[in-house]
Amino acid sequence: MQTVRRSVLTLATVSKKFTRSVAVNSASVVTNDESNLKSWKEIPGPSSLPIIGQLLHFLPRGSLHENFVTTVLYDQYGPIVKIDGFFGSPSIVLLFDAEASAQILRGENWMPIRTSFQSLDYFRQNFYKRRGAAPDEPTGLISDQGDVWKKFRSTVNPILLQPKTIKLYTNSLTEVAEDMVKRMRSIRNENNMLNGNFDFEMNLWALESIGVVALGGRLNCFDPNLPQDSPARKLIQTVHDIFTTADRLDFKPNLWRYFSTPTFKKAMKLYEDQINISEYFVAKAIKEFKSKSQRSTEEKGVLEKLLEINEKVAVIMASDMLFAGVDTASNTMTGTLYLLAKNPDKQKKLREEILSEKEKRPYLKACIKESMRMMPVVAGNLRVTTKEYNILGYKIPKGTHVSFVHQALSNMEKHFPEPEKYIPERWITEKTDPLFHGNAHPFAWNPFGFGVRMCIGRRIAELEIETFLAKVIENFEVEWFGPPLQTRPSSLNYTAGPYNFIFKDVKK
Repeated sequence: MQTVRRSVLTLATVSKKFTRSVAVNSASVVTNDESNLKSWKEIPGPSSLPIIGQLLHFLPRGSLHENFVTTVLYDQYGPIVKIDGFFGSPSIVLLFDAEASAQILRGENWMPIRTSFQSLDYFRQNFYKRRGAAPDEPTGLISDQGDVWKKFRSTVNPILLQPKTIKLYTNSLTEVAEDMVKRMRSIRNENNMLNGNFDFEMNLWALESIGVVALGGRLNCFDPNLPQDSPARKLIQTVHDIFTTADRLDFKPNLWRYFSTPTFKKAMKLYEDQINISEYFVAKAIKEFKSKSQRSTEEKGVLEKLLEINEKVAVIMASDMLFAGVDTASNTMTGTLYLLAKNPDKQKKLREEILSEKEKRPYLKACIKESMRMMPVVAGNLRVTTKEYNILGYKIPKGTHVSFVHQALSNMEKHFPEPEKYIPERWITEKTDPLFHGNAHPFAWNPFGFGVRMCIGRRIAELEIETFLAKVIENFEVEWFGPPLQTRPSSLNYTAGPYNFIFKDVKK
């Protein structure tokens, strides 16, 4: 999972085309000429007042209160913008330029520092220290840096990035998808809409799916009698509350870095609850592995393989997967269904490919890529520079927090013609077609991050979403009525109700 400060666009602004003056376009060229470089302090950004700096813009009714990063910043200040830190938070440089992003991302690819929530880093360091962990012991891929991160990643990479291992879950994820389709049919009302909260239903599917991979078995999230206080429901709610609370804690004015605020105390409790619930599931899975009377001849899954290498790494990795794999997958799925519902011709084309039962499904993958371009679940990637850079006429010092705002880049006309339109064909068309995605800068679309810190769950997420989307479109004609689906910019881009989906049975 790749987190960044705030969302760049709401769905309402996706349809806006980015226009810039010749002067700004000419400035969007990376330069190595140090003779005319300006200090990073001279990078343009929102106005600042004595003592409180840019804080005024983040307060209620301020221009940045609801949207930390908006197209307004790009339109007003150009391809590089500086947001000053406040209350102990670091300043951050936002890049709306693909080539400048490439320069830093490639330059940081040996041992990159990718920060997550500062509050999460604080919690994990102290939590595992209280458990007696040594300073060089891992806390998780999300929060670790340097040699500790490198050792952890080197341990899990051969398993989680091995296509052969991930394909082991194809049948299990297909079963989950089929069971979810049955559940959707069972909870439809007379208008073919799902009873209850649609976003919660997508979370149930996402948790059941990631549970299959992370734990090697079913969590039974679809049980119609699932108690409200069940561990599965608790985990879903806890993860959602974590992202909401961390957004308020880390990305809005908050004094937690100086003393324990109420929001800080709530976050610490949520982080601990998430680990405890995840460890409950992992312990249950380990117990089931050990209780098998006969070893299966099938190849071992992710958790079993990791347990054989290092039990502590296995437990932490499973916990991270349960933490990072629910809200991200569910919101991606919701956005994709919405765009297909609003584009029935694309949905029909996708259904024809699925019903053809061909082994390869390029249009299915294209539909998902296009939804990630228009409605990515995170706005961009964040790095802390480990050396000095000359970027767009400014000297960026070592230790600078830089955000690469790929959501804005992937919705720019110069990279993707007609960016406001849902055109999956751009991902599979001929190179001679003006819409061909290869004409865009390679760093203009980057939903899973780049390099050695690319999202380790990418293959898992893609398989989950492809499998479920195929089953939904095979079984339902998905429609949408009413106003456009809105997104709520937060630490993730959350879709927001009402969810006016209609699921009609496909006539076969």
